[in-house]
Amino acid sequence: MMMPGVYILMMMMMMMMMMMMMVMVMMMMMMMMMMMMMMMMFMMFMMLMMLMLMMIMIMMMIIIIIIIIIII
Repeated sequence: MMMPGVYILMMMMMMMMMMMMMVMVMMMMMMMMMMMMMMMMFMMFMMLMMLMLMMIMIMMMIIIIIIIIIII
């Protein structure tokens, strides 16, 4: 009489385990995606910073040239 209940319980446990595994995999995937996004963002930020630096350098050069011209 008890066997069907145990079978159902086992099935439920298996389902729960499967769900947990799926959730874990999803979490891992999400983490990986987040890491990738973070890396991409970091790279973009670095590129932007480099561009900003380049722009500043160019501006400085232009200002220096203007000053030299004014002095001359």
